[in-house]
Amino acid sequence: MKPVIYVTRKIPEKVLKPYRSHFDVRMWEAADEPVPRDVLLKEIQDADGLLCLLTEQIDRELLEHGEKLKIVANMAVGFDNVDVAAAKERGVMVTNTPDVLTDTTADLTFALLMAAARRIVEASEYIKSNAWENWSPYLLAGADVHHKTIGIVGMGRIGQAVAKRAKGFDMHVMYHARSRKPDAEREIGAVYKAFDELLAESDFVVCLVPLTNQTADLFNREAFRKMKNSAVFVNVSRGGTVDEDALYDALTKGEIRAAGLDVFKGEPIGAEHPLVQLDNVAALPHIGSASEETRSKMLTLCLDNVTAVFNGEKPLTPVSTQ
Repeated sequence: MKPVIYVTRKIPEKVLKPYRSHFDVRMWEAADEPVPRDVLLKEIQDADGLLCLLTEQIDRELLEHGEKLKIVANMAVGFDNVDVAAAKERGVMVTNTPDVLTDTTADLTFALLMAAARRIVEASEYIKSNAWENWSPYLLAGADVHHKTIGIVGMGRIGQAVAKRAKGFDMHVMYHARSRKPDAEREIGAVYKAFDELLAESDFVVCLVPLTNQTADLFNREAFRKMKNSAVFVNVSRGGTVDEDALYDALTKGEIRAAGLDVFKGEPIGAEHPLVQLDNVAALPHIGSASEETRSKMLTLCLDNVTAVFNGEKPLTPVSTQ
């Protein structure tokens, strides 16, 4: 019998077709709605492999239900939704999807930075609300991006790709990370800074760290107070890295200028969310890697990881903690 692979969201048949001869693929048929927890707990009992999204909590309870489970292929770079330690205890491999989304996410990060700086979303809504009646010298005037200082917190693959884009705008690049990045310093000209120094000196602060116990609420009231009152904050990592109440206060009190946010705590959120209601926030629904090409590559990598495991081979991208 072919191994049973459960997919937690409906994905295109053109992506699945090459793998159907190797696996019995079962799938939650809704494309835009997460699989209900009770359904997932039931389906995992027969699954040899799981292809999941970050919306699914792959915790100890779920893993205990998956007695046949050999691999969890997480369609994301981050894996904070997976209890990796519990998986390891049960001999379940966990994989993620690095590299294939680096440039796409870096593109979105810089687009969000520019949108927040130049008030793009606010300007678009200005026209849609029929508010544009004349022209004036400072109508919707934003902040320049070129020749400014960008501070990148988290200098992994995506952080370095963002730094390269920043250099194209003649920006001065600073970064903070757990360890120095000699290649980025040499090739991009990035300058390492202590966290507090980066906050104080940057015109744009970009959060690209994974969500861990150490980075939870990294951007808190103290952090925002150390930034310039003209600074723009951008988060394309995880919502949990930011104290959202502190960010709201910083934005409404003028402690920082604006924010561009692709991620939030408690996703999904709606129009009633306090940050979304602010004119100086450009908000997106967690679409950092959302190009058709990249999402297809991410799914293919997940399926290639699953294939490798059931062929008795090492997966292409096991998570670094295993």
